[in-house]
Amino acid sequence: MIILVMGVSGSGKTTVGKLLADSLGWTFSDADAFHSPENVEKMRCGIPLSETDRIPWLQDLQTAIKYWLQENKNVVLACSALKDSYRQFLVLDSDRIKLVYLKGPYQLIQKRLQERQNHYMSDKLLDSQLNTLEEPLDTIYIDIAEPPQVIVQNIRTALGI
Repeated sequence: MIILVMGVSGSGKTTVGKLLADSLGWTFSDADAFHSPENVEKMRCGIPLSETDRIPWLQDLQTAIKYWLQENKNVVLACSALKDSYRQFLVLDSDRIKLVYLKGPYQLIQKRLQERQNHYMSDKLLDSQLNTLEEPLDTIYIDIAEPPQVIVQNIRTALGI
């Protein structure tokens, strides 16, 4: 199974994803690691990625997901997956890929981004991410205001694992 933990930058995808993977004894992967150096530099400069910028990133992610599915690997993937079309491209098997949406108030996410250190995504791109975000309709919504350990338990309970 693959659990795709999605949301805007600062929603806690990596923190929650790592804790969730550890609690399950699964592999953790961060979609940020699939970005090209050029994309990372654009985001570091506060420049939103274009659709053209995202295509190779999404293709690389899809290739990894296909591999994980073929190998029956259990993976927690932290990935923004902001648009419905991105999610459709990545969720190749809805029985084996579960989507979890980390959702929270603007002020909380902005505060987290402002306090972040050593990460290329700053709060400058939050508005752009929220403008791009197409909230998923039928998925697991998780409130990010809870402590990470509580969020992990809420995800496990919602997924029955």
